[in-house]
Amino acid sequence: MEAVTDGVERCVVVDAEMPPGRLDRVLAQLFPDLSRARLQDLVRAGHVRRDGVAVRDPALKVGPGSALALRVPEAVPALPRAETIGLVVAYEDEDLVVVDKPAGLVVHPAPGHEEGTLVNALIAHCGDSLSGIGGVRRPGIVHRLDKDTSGLMVVAKNDVAHRGLAAQFADHGRSGPLERAYLALAWGSPEPARGTVTADLARSRHNREKIAVVRPGEGRHAVTHYAVEARYGEASLVRCRLETGRTHQIRVHLAHLGHPLLGDSVYGGAFKTKATRLSEAARAALAELGRQALHAGLLGFAHPRTEEPLRFESPPPPDLARLIGALAR
Repeated sequence: MEAVTDGVERCVVVDAEMPPGRLDRVLAQLFPDLSRARLQDLVRAGHVRRDGVAVRDPALKVGPGSALALRVPEAVPALPRAETIGLVVAYEDEDLVVVDKPAGLVVHPAPGHEEGTLVNALIAHCGDSLSGIGGVRRPGIVHRLDKDTSGLMVVAKNDVAHRGLAAQFADHGRSGPLERAYLALAWGSPEPARGTVTADLARSRHNREKIAVVRPGEGRHAVTHYAVEARYGEASLVRCRLETGRTHQIRVHLAHLGHPLLGDSVYGGAFKTKATRLSEAARAALAELGRQALHAGLLGFAHPRTEEPLRFESPPPPDLARLIGALAR
């Protein structure tokens, strides 16, 4: 097994005792300090040679005696510029930082949001320590929240932390300690009061900005566990626990049940007129909220270096707390 240094080529010959297999899997055994996903990216980028010839197919079969050369390019400076943006830090050490993201803050730069993102803020806050595995546009990012969803996120500050955290998120807490729970305000009240939504999700064929529930096998497997915590007549407070982490998952799954989130103009537009049934105070609070009523209030995971269990909770931010209070009166 070889250690990898950026900018230095490492050459190995596949051992005679190693069975033939996919190139990315063989590389993962030979270079265990790099994730398989990272190795796949390096192969596709032309940074791997077999018997002196560059190869770009991670699924290429290789066997004993194959001479493999791997070169990890020097880290490229993150393209986003550092910006001093106030961050609420729930926890930080040399490996990671847990932030309480406010609603309205985009996680990483994208067309239309090149600046003013969480990544811009993290570059200023963490400096050169951010992990590069997430890519130059997403340094350190192992999971994300929608722009208008508030709550807890963990960010890796080095590659060791990134690999450890990414593995936990990929496992979705099925066999490990990862735990994610959200508070949501939904129209109506799901029945039964506790349940599980299992429905595959994919990009909508009619509107590429939306995610849609599709038939089994036509999208990505998605599972959301929910429990109604309080009923407020026209709305209810629902705690959702993710078993998978798909784009817009909670918003789409609750809308699929017929209970979209308050303030969700994308998946709950048809329920907009229901706001007239709310009290004057609740209508005002909903208008002030101006977003989907969703908050990532619980995040738990094992520290990627020490394996110590870490668990963080965040109360609803003031705008969501005001809406909950108005509905409860």
